[in-house]
Amino acid sequence: MPLYEYELTEGDCAVCGGKFTLCRPLSAPPLTKCPACKKPVRKVWSSFNSPKTVSFSDAKKAGFTVLKRLGKGEYERQ
Repeated sequence: MPLYEYELTEGDCAVCGGKFTLCRPLSAPPLTKCPACKKPVRKVWSSFNSPKTVSFSDAKKAGFTVLKRLGKGEYERQ
């Protein structure tokens, strides 16, 4: 399940601190109120966790197949 960050649209709250993160399923309806203080909230765009850049040799060691594009629709195994 993805993590979503929310912040209050008005006021402040001692319970949620004005900003909080929830783990919610994709099928859940949009959250409009804070579960703790019931004040209106909005979803905040946040960064995502991505792995560091992986080299071709690291990818091969991890068991991935590395392909090189030769032309339109043509690939060669490296």
